[in-house]
Amino acid sequence: MQGLMMDVPLLIKSIVLHAELNHANQEVVSVTVDHPRHRYTYKDCFRRARQLAKSLDALGVPNGARIATVAWNDFRHLESYFGIACSGRVYHTINPRLFADQLVYIINHAEDEWIFTDVAFVPLLEGIAQQCPSVKGYVVMIGETHMPATTLPNVHCFETLLSAQSADYEWPDFNENTASGLCYTSGTTGNPKGALYSHRSTMLHTYAHSLPDVLNLSALDTILPVVPMFHVNAWGIPFSAPFIGLKLVMPGPKLSDPKVLVDLINQEGVTLGAGVPTVWSPVLQYVKDSGRSLKPMVRAGTGGSACPVSMMQEFRDEHGVEVQHAWGMTEMSPIGSANSPKPASMRLSQAEKDELFKSVGRPVPGVEVKIVDDAGKELPWDGIAFGSLMVRGYWVIREYYKPDRPGAAHDTDGWFETGDVATIDAEGFIRITDRTKDVIKSGGEWISSIELENAAVAHPAVAEAAVIGVYHPKWQERPLLLVVKTVGQEATKEELLHWFNGRVAKWWIPDDVVFIDAMPYTATGKISKLILREKIGDYQFPGSAV
Repeated sequence: MQGLMMDVPLLIKSIVLHAELNHANQEVVSVTVDHPRHRYTYKDCFRRARQLAKSLDALGVPNGARIATVAWNDFRHLESYFGIACSGRVYHTINPRLFADQLVYIINHAEDEWIFTDVAFVPLLEGIAQQCPSVKGYVVMIGETHMPATTLPNVHCFETLLSAQSADYEWPDFNENTASGLCYTSGTTGNPKGALYSHRSTMLHTYAHSLPDVLNLSALDTILPVVPMFHVNAWGIPFSAPFIGLKLVMPGPKLSDPKVLVDLINQEGVTLGAGVPTVWSPVLQYVKDSGRSLKPMVRAGTGGSACPVSMMQEFRDEHGVEVQHAWGMTEMSPIGSANSPKPASMRLSQAEKDELFKSVGRPVPGVEVKIVDDAGKELPWDGIAFGSLMVRGYWVIREYYKPDRPGAAHDTDGWFETGDVATIDAEGFIRITDRTKDVIKSGGEWISSIELENAAVAHPAVAEAAVIGVYHPKWQERPLLLVVKTVGQEATKEELLHWFNGRVAKWWIPDDVVFIDAMPYTATGKISKLILREKIGDYQFPGSAV
């Protein structure tokens, strides 16, 4: 027997239709090259998205075509998300920070037919256009007065395309499993891999994203996504913000400018920010140096890499901002877990709550998790056992897009291997201890590089820290600490190694410290341990030469 409920497909257009009726006058604020502070409403946004959809029809872009966007967080990029996906095409966000050969690979692998780009990335695309034969034309996301001279073939102005069309466009209906968006991993090992999202998966992710124990979104909030829209859809915020009715503030090309971010927070009344720790660190330093505040902010979401407890404490103690750590990945759309308290955690002491801060939280409803050992045996949720973290759920990829080896992404029971090593406690809180490729095995026992890094950055002289495993003739591997010093602070190797006493297990303490001028980063803002290993080359621990 089947239920007698309406069979209404889960389509992204429902976000548009709901927002137009219920949140039409809510503001969308953007920083762009041609608008220092552009301001309009969701009603304006979706009217222009309809004009964009008609423009794609006029250009002869077929359903299912992949349309790449190389753009910052702003109103035109937001319009592109909806104009492309809701009309039956597939938006493909591209990270401009990738190497040129990776960009070429991604564009050709996706078989992108059109590329929408910000002015800033026109020279980048000019340099690779001849290597991308599937691309039929380019759209520069700017007005006519700011259109650059360019060698790109078949180039159009975004505003000119829209102005030629009316907004009397009716969004089509189609199967909810129709592809909506395509996002590639950063390709730190091998070629980047594509995660092809559907309308159904995006809508389910949007619902879960907004839950009280996830991001706890409300129409009373103002949200500032500092995480780029080209990185896993800015964690889903461009969809959940209009769906729930939040005021949306987007920093455009100023994602890394702490002054602009603080200006936006204070002037636009931002209550919730979302960004990786490497974004929040300079913001905290700027407000400390300038004497300014983050007064409107209540919460800061962070993910992408481990957030130091010291940073969370500074947000809370100095600014009254609660930091919520979350975890996910491109293959998960991206949300997988969020650190929200349970009744038991509310009874903890402050020191115990701080310890819980290190966790990436509990699985979001709609995502199942487990940890397994090297033989694939499921391990207990006791907060002690370490294992490979496996997931499955409503918005987890079933397969990579056009994979080299079909079926390789999952085990025989359909679980996806995340590449993270974790523990899970009895309350369901997940602690990511390492990436599988970064795990340190010393004498057959695992050492968490993330725990060591968190302990290190709590020292006032440590601005940034990374821990990698280095060969040791007796123990197989031992941890090496690499440190970027805080400006104006000094510390010796001996002082830093002593700092770990009482903070981690004695046998975890690194065998040596190497001071470096700057940390290398991946295209998604994470510390690149691959490059660090290349930099240290054939390093040997003192006294370990054989």
